[in-house]
Amino acid sequence: MKRIYEEVDPADGTRLLIDGIWPRGVARSEFLDDAWRPDLAPSRELRQWYKHEPELFEKFRTRYRAELAANDGLKDLTSGSGRLTLLTATRQVEISHAAVLCEYLRERTGV
Repeated sequence: MKRIYEEVDPADGTRLLIDGIWPRGVARSEFLDDAWRPDLAPSRELRQWYKHEPELFEKFRTRYRAELAANDGLKDLTSGSGRLTLLTATRQVEISHAAVLCEYLRERTGV
């Protein structure tokens, strides 16, 4: 996982933007149509509740994982092969939905 504002690295493999809101300063024309997956982002309600407050991260993590468990959009991610880089615009990647999704996918794929 990395911030969308970081340089593209050939080692990134498939790059997926997983934010529910399009990031400022990023041209949509720079992205392939299927590379933005807002369906993998936390619900609007959960995102607004969390507000990236570090003391709420564990509760956020639990709630977001429950949303992921009910998300059919994850099936195509866990069945593929090759490197996958999750992209987010958040400044605090380590306490973001990207960190939770990365952890969740690693558990499901055994990688």
